[in-house]
Amino acid sequence: MNIKFLTKAQTLLLILLIAGFFVRLYKFDNPVADWHSWRQADTSAVSRNFVTGGFDVLHPKFDDLSNVASGTDNPNGYRFVEFPIYNVLQAAGYKYMGFITLEEWGRLITIFASLISTAFLFFLVKKRFGKKAALLTSFFFLFLPFNIYYSRVILPDPSMVMAILGATYFFQLWLEESPKSKVKSPKLFNRTNVLYIISLLFMTLSLLLKPYALFFTLSMIYLAFEKYGLKFFRKWQLWIFMILSVIPLALWRIWMLNFPAGIPASAWLFNGNHIRFRPSFFYWLGYKRLTQLIIGYFGWIFIIPLFIFKIYKRKDIYFALSFALSSIIYVSVLATGNVQHDYYQILTIPSLSIILGLGSLILINKLNSIYRYLGFILFFVIFALSFYFSWAIVQGYFYIDNPSIVAAGNYIDKNTPKNAKVIALYQGDTSFLYQTKRKGWASLSKSVPELINLGADYLVIRS
Repeated sequence: MNIKFLTKAQTLLLILLIAGFFVRLYKFDNPVADWHSWRQADTSAVSRNFVTGGFDVLHPKFDDLSNVASGTDNPNGYRFVEFPIYNVLQAAGYKYMGFITLEEWGRLITIFASLISTAFLFFLVKKRFGKKAALLTSFFFLFLPFNIYYSRVILPDPSMVMAILGATYFFQLWLEESPKSKVKSPKLFNRTNVLYIISLLFMTLSLLLKPYALFFTLSMIYLAFEKYGLKFFRKWQLWIFMILSVIPLALWRIWMLNFPAGIPASAWLFNGNHIRFRPSFFYWLGYKRLTQLIIGYFGWIFIIPLFIFKIYKRKDIYFALSFALSSIIYVSVLATGNVQHDYYQILTIPSLSIILGLGSLILINKLNSIYRYLGFILFFVIFALSFYFSWAIVQGYFYIDNPSIVAAGNYIDKNTPKNAKVIALYQGDTSFLYQTKRKGWASLSKSVPELINLGADYLVIRS
C-alpha cells in the first residue's frame, strides 16, 4: 500500500522551512546588544520579571524606573504596551523547560512564528496563484536578509504577523465553507463554525500582540466582499467577528489607563515630525528601506513584470493588492514611526514577499519560454545580487557594537546585591541597564542626588 504524506510542493516547502530555520540560528546566542537592542531589551525585561516575580500579566514590569518613556516617574517599573502574550511564552519556556537562556527562548519563539507565517503565506498564495507562486513567495519571506534578522529578534511583531496571516487563512477557509444562503446546521461545532472560531482566535491574538494588525485586515474585508458583494455589511457573522476580536484589545487598553507612568508616549509615531508624504518620507521608505535595505536594489527586477504583463485573474490580483494596500496605509498612517525605526517594516514583509513571488514567477515563465532554464538561471543570479547588497547592510545588525555594556553588566550582576538599583548611563538606551539584571535608570533623567533619593545604589559608567 503506497501512502503519500506530502505532495511535491509541500515537500519543497518543508525543505525551505528547514533551511529557513537554520539560517535564523545565525548569532542565536548573541547578547541583547545588537541592532535595536533597546526595544528587545525592554521586551525581554518584561519576560525576565515574570520569571523572577511571577506571571502577573495584568501588571507587566520592566527594569526602567525613569520618566523617559512616558514622561512620568515610573517607580514600579510598569510596562504597558502590547498584552504580554509573547512575554509569557518566553518566560514560561525558560522557567519550566530551561536548557537555553531566556533570551534564546525569545528568539526561538520568534523563529517558529516566522516559520508558521511562511506556511500560512504558502497556502494563501497557493489557493490563488498556484504552487510555484506560493513557493517563490515563501522563498522570499524566508531568505530576504532583512527578514532573516527580524525573524529572530525578541519582539512581538513577527508573532503578530503570524497571527494575522493565520486569521486571514482560516477566514478564507470559513468563507469557502459558508453557504451564501441561510442554512441551519444541526451541529454547533461543525467544520464551518470551527474555522470561524479559529480565525477569530487568531485575529484576537494578533490585535493583542500588536494593535497595528488592524491595518492588515483589508485582505479579509476583500475576501468578504468577493464572497458576498456589498451585502457583506449585512452579515451578522462578520459583525460578531469584528466585535469579539476587538473586545479583548479594548479591555486591555482601558485597563492600561490606570497606569499612565507605564504607558510610553506614542502619539509621535503617527506624524510627530511632520514627515508624512514629504520628499524625505519617500526617500527613507522608498529608497533607503525598500530599495536599499530590504530588496537590495536588484529586487525591483522581480516587481516590474507585474506592471507589464497581465497573466493573473483580476480578482486574484485584487487580493494581492489588498495586502500591498494594507502596507501602504500602515506606513503612511504611522509615518514617523516607520521612518524612525526600520523594525516597523516587519509587518510589511508578507505583502512584499507576495509581490516578489508573483513578479518573479512571471519573469521565470517568460524567460523560460525563450530558452529553457533561462528564467531559473537569471532568477538565482538576480536574487544573489539582491541578497548581496541587502546583506551588506543587514550583517551589521548582528554585530555587538558596544561589548563593554555586556562586560560591565556582567560585573554588576556578579558584584552587587540582586535588589540593588543602578544608574546605567547609556543615553537613555535601556540595553546597558538590561545587562546588569537590575532595575534603575538608563540616563540622568534627574540629578544624581535626586536619583539617590529615589533609591539608586550604584552609578555605572561603561569604559
